[in-house]
Amino acid sequence: MDALRLEWSDGVPRLRTADALARQGLVTTVSSPAGSAAVVGWVGSARDRLTGARGLLDAYGRQGAAPPVPAGDYAAVVVCRDRILLTRDEQARIPLFFRMSGGRVNAVSTSARGLGRATELEPRYFCRYLTGNMAQPHTDLTPFTGVHRVLGGEVVELSRTGQLRGRTSRRVRPATDPPADDPHLDEAAQGLRLALENAVGRRMGTTTACHVSGGTDSTGVALLAARLLAAGRGGPGELVLLSGRFCHGELVAEQPYLELALEEIRRHAPAARPVIVDADDVADFDDFPHHAGDADEPHAHAFRAPFWSRLHGAAAGLGCDTLLTGCGADPVADANPFHLHRLARTGRLREMTRQARAWAEGSERGLREVVYAYVVQPAFPLTAERITALVRGGTVLGGLGTFDRPRWLRPGFARAHGFREARIAESRFVFGRRPERSLYDAANYVAAPDPLSWHRAEQDGFFLSHPFLDPEVVATMSRLPAAATFRPGRPKAVLREALADLLPAPIRGRAVKVPFDDLYARGLRRHGDELIALCRSARHPLITEMFDVETLCQAVREAQLGMGNAYSWDRMNSSLALVAWLERLTAGS
Repeated sequence: MDALRLEWSDGVPRLRTADALARQGLVTTVSSPAGSAAVVGWVGSARDRLTGARGLLDAYGRQGAAPPVPAGDYAAVVVCRDRILLTRDEQARIPLFFRMSGGRVNAVSTSARGLGRATELEPRYFCRYLTGNMAQPHTDLTPFTGVHRVLGGEVVELSRTGQLRGRTSRRVRPATDPPADDPHLDEAAQGLRLALENAVGRRMGTTTACHVSGGTDSTGVALLAARLLAAGRGGPGELVLLSGRFCHGELVAEQPYLELALEEIRRHAPAARPVIVDADDVADFDDFPHHAGDADEPHAHAFRAPFWSRLHGAAAGLGCDTLLTGCGADPVADANPFHLHRLARTGRLREMTRQARAWAEGSERGLREVVYAYVVQPAFPLTAERITALVRGGTVLGGLGTFDRPRWLRPGFARAHGFREARIAESRFVFGRRPERSLYDAANYVAAPDPLSWHRAEQDGFFLSHPFLDPEVVATMSRLPAAATFRPGRPKAVLREALADLLPAPIRGRAVKVPFDDLYARGLRRHGDELIALCRSARHPLITEMFDVETLCQAVREAQLGMGNAYSWDRMNSSLALVAWLERLTAGS
């Protein structure tokens, strides 16, 4: 989607925006004596987008100014009198790209496809894309040669004529070292409650939709939004409670919790409008060539797009201007298990063993399994996966982890285009030297279906927004020691305590939630043959150069039989989405 575009005509920068998106409030343009700025999304507050855009222009318009990247969900181009700045917020929900040749940028856009050429693809990008299980990209590479990504929290500075002057990351990394005085659970909960209230308040618009599933995370976000509206702190507005209803299959068990959540939210905000969307006929991989093929870039979670699209369509029909989710709570709002790695690498082995035993008892796992997952694997991720592949191999999906080369990726292509380097780089991004810190960096990119939100934004009139991934919330949780956050058998103890006065007791006490495995299995039963036919009929030459198509088809057959696990299925889903994307690229060209 080309929400904004910067080009040069006779050496003069020309910045234009999409009129339809501007009318919807998704793009804001401001100008002053210092220059002009176009902001896709919002800076500071979703409700007052004009003030946020002006603040961004004022901050970057001062000569020589280098302010930190402000909070929000946005991508922005600022054209000043002496320079041009391209920037995105730290969470990088909204994309921004630039095309460069000979050290000079000649175009900027929110669409990589709009800047690139279908005949000039970057094979290294596909190797990096096929490594890991991220929901959205986090590297400079794009599918198109010469097209680069502005990274989250980065500021790219250009001259007025487009010469690249520099790329600077202005992210504020949260501290992960525990404070001198360990806070108690109630103190930690107070800090998280305040951070979450601020994060929800920043994201509320004129008509705010909240996805409510009956779980702790989404229900908590919706309850905070209801309380803010009732207290007048969110400003005047409407609240829509958006839920999917399942009357058959495993997800029926979620219905009582959903009804209880809606009842409690409406007790705080009686005017809130519940919108229950029947989803029994929805399955993963419905209309897969469209969802995966029409996106600006291939994205791994395209298989789940049918469910989210059904909810998005209902919210769009009611004129919602933002949709809040509970995405990100699992990695961010729970105790950080990689504190065990910090204890091990600092020589406190006795304390590490004591805490690992408590983790094992609380999660009903063995001590050896906990130490392997949170101490050994982060230290030697590639070696650990190779051992797992040897032990559990024998099938296409068996033993396939997050970073291994899948059997359907041809070894020659992988060697020629840097798959080994890509898997090393991805493993370092996920774990790093300090996995307890890298957990939060990776969570931002693995937890949310933002490529789908971006793809549908023009049609829906809103973006997804995730309070649990707000920098203030992440910073609050990352500062807490394990002693304040971990309670055996009680996941997300700090979050439950923070929302104790809001959450109904049955929801507050939930330890597990029914996953969406039923939708996935149904989708493979319904569309497995179509996915295999898609692979076998693929015409783009890169597909057969990259993949052993019959081995990929065998992976689909194994997944239909329930073989493999979430990691191996993610790798297969990514490859299928890439096949659909390349095929649609061929048709478009």
